[in-house]
Amino acid sequence: MGLRTGDAPVVADDSVIAAATAWAAQDPDPETRQEAVEWIAQATSGDQAARASLGDAFSGRLAFGTAGLRGPLGAGPARMNRVVVAQTSAGFAAYLHQRAARGETSEPPSVVIGFDGRVNSEVFARDAAEIMAGAGVRVMLFPAAGPTPLTAFAVRHLSASAGVMITASHNPPRDNGYKVYLGDADSGSQIVPPVDATIAAHINEVAARPLADLPRSGDYTVLDTSVANAYVSETAAAVLAGLPQRPDGSGIAKGSDASLRIVYTAMHGVGSELAKRVFSAAGLPAVIPVPEQDQPDGAFPTVDFPNPEEPGALDLAYRVGQHHGAELIVAHDPDADRLALAAPDPADPTCYRRLTGNELGLLLGWRAAERAWARAAETDGCPTGTLACTIVSSPALRAVAAEYELDYAETLSGFKWVSRTPGLIFGFEEALGYLTHPEIVRDKDGISASVDAVAMARELAAEGRTVWDLLDEASERFGHFASGQITLRLDSMSAASALAARIRHAPPESFGGVAVERLQDLLLPGAAEVPADVLRFDLADGSRVMIRPSGTEPKLKLYLDTYANEGDAASSRSAAESALVDLTAAVQAVLAQLQDPSEG
Repeated sequence: MGLRTGDAPVVADDSVIAAATAWAAQDPDPETRQEAVEWIAQATSGDQAARASLGDAFSGRLAFGTAGLRGPLGAGPARMNRVVVAQTSAGFAAYLHQRAARGETSEPPSVVIGFDGRVNSEVFARDAAEIMAGAGVRVMLFPAAGPTPLTAFAVRHLSASAGVMITASHNPPRDNGYKVYLGDADSGSQIVPPVDATIAAHINEVAARPLADLPRSGDYTVLDTSVANAYVSETAAAVLAGLPQRPDGSGIAKGSDASLRIVYTAMHGVGSELAKRVFSAAGLPAVIPVPEQDQPDGAFPTVDFPNPEEPGALDLAYRVGQHHGAELIVAHDPDADRLALAAPDPADPTCYRRLTGNELGLLLGWRAAERAWARAAETDGCPTGTLACTIVSSPALRAVAAEYELDYAETLSGFKWVSRTPGLIFGFEEALGYLTHPEIVRDKDGISASVDAVAMARELAAEGRTVWDLLDEASERFGHFASGQITLRLDSMSAASALAARIRHAPPESFGGVAVERLQDLLLPGAAEVPADVLRFDLADGSRVMIRPSGTEPKLKLYLDTYANEGDAASSRSAAESALVDLTAAVQAVLAQLQDPSEG
């Protein structure tokens, strides 16, 4: 999503300047129109930097993919702006009418539109509403900025044909995006191929016409608070129904009377109000907000990158936690579809350590498996359901599924695949995405996941334990899974793809002397839901290496997993972590040789 085809710089020629001039004439946004006008004036006077800027913004188009659009704000078809949003909305409306004509959705089709607190999100949402209403789509627009999971929920709750969320999630401040969901048979999940290509074709048809030809209408519905109220009540009810009870038969949830000090950060995003409401409805402790980050601010002034995974992003939350003696840090990314959890580090309780996405995914998946068994016990039946994760996430969830006699699935990267897993009861991806209640939302949901996570931490506190103790218990029960990543930054996305191709054509037979037992190339037909530029190496000692070029940045990403089940938790952890260090060094050596074969 959100990237132009190719990555070589383009210097604007006369045809690009002419296209930019035509663009500026129809751009309704004075800021981006002025940006284009200034570039044009500078370029025509011989300014090569302006020609490069024009070429970058006007020689291609922001690509519409399975996650919709995402890119920097600015003038031109390769940026996020009001023209691109209007054209995208008209193209999506055309697709929905086509879907209605096939009997796959209601006639007229309907769409619910949400937006976050980023720069221009509300402007883009209103443009989308007016254009889609003008195209004959029944439009329901949220009245205020809100989390992405709320829009995903609304698609199902309102039986809408589709959903649009204006958000760039945890991207840098000057980015924005356009995310798409489908209702009906798709159950409120994100789109998957080939639907993205079909919608993109409609967008391209619209973009060939003058913007003035697109009718606009103010005949749309602005939603009230009832959708958010329903999300709060349904999410809280689902969590409460799955809480383990005290063994005394009192019907009271375990840990209900435990004290737990929690610091919460919305990271300048839109999750705070809704998250606090769900915490309260579920009977969980009140949280202590990080005041500087509690309200939406598209400038994200206190963080370099508003992503809980980024180094330093949680520093302010840690300082607030230390001040209050908090036992838990809960963080959402700016659109609240991701969750990070941190707790005092056992090695130094004065500092906090964040759980990795794989660690929290293991704990929440284990919790989902326990819920499945509890439900089965109530009916004297057998537990059913599927635990799912993406292929680059830790395989620890497979061990949980096997222990609890549940199905297990690995999907391609992206929650569009996880959410469509048959029989899904829990899904996660290592990049802090969790789906704990797929009967309510069919996308990753940091709010519902945080409610489950806080309830889990409260139960542990009642026993005098922490999440680190529970991870030790998991290591003893399932073995210890250690995971690591290597990110190789390259000059361009094409260079990353080229390096992946070199590995594919001459794959290593071993890493550090450990033989490759099985190689899977997910580009081959039938190897995955759709062909994907991913290589999987399963090694003789049970380790795994996954290699793929990034879809959004000039990087080659490698995911490493090792496993040990020797003795107690400490022994298993030590063995797995030691194996991970060795595997990392071996993979880096292979990469060095591939980049410079003369050293081999």
